[in-house]
Amino acid sequence: MGPEISKPAGQIIFMYAEEILDLYPNLPRKQRERAILQCYPAIFIIGIGCMLKDGYPHELRAVDYDETPTHPKNGHLMHGLNGDILVWNPVARRRHELSSMGIRANVESLKKQLELTHQLDFLKYPYHQAIVKHEIPLGIGGGIGQSRTLMPLLRQAHFGELSVTVWPKVLKELCEKKNIHLLN
Repeated sequence: MGPEISKPAGQIIFMYAEEILDLYPNLPRKQRERAILQCYPAIFIIGIGCMLKDGYPHELRAVDYDETPTHPKNGHLMHGLNGDILVWNPVARRRHELSSMGIRANVESLKKQLELTHQLDFLKYPYHQAIVKHEIPLGIGGGIGQSRTLMPLLRQAHFGELSVTVWPKVLKELCEKKNIHLLN
């Protein structure tokens, strides 16, 4: 039985990662996504990279995405600068990420996030150094890839059925056993 959220059928719903954790506190992240997608086949999960009250982030995002709390809701500050659009893929019988998007961290939020995640050593890397030294502009990233969009529309189970690339031999063998035809 799913959560009580009233939205017209066929529309995407927007929920914070913290709200989904509240609905399914005993499930790990991927299973929470699967559970909510059984109720609503299209969802935008907001605030996916921040630490949730269970002590884990919803998604292990790069620390250079800003996770500053931004939106008060039900007496709590929610993290809302980053998110993923997920849909249900009936062929693969799993969640399918259409898009991942976010706002890049500024110097202050980057340092805070590196400290929270015990990754301060990242400050030695050229990309993070460029942020700290203000050598690169902050940015907003995101988009919906063609293959990601076509997979559910064309009822495909794997990206390789739509895009030609180099796949490991073990993946090719696994797909062949499941009657998934990767493009060469």
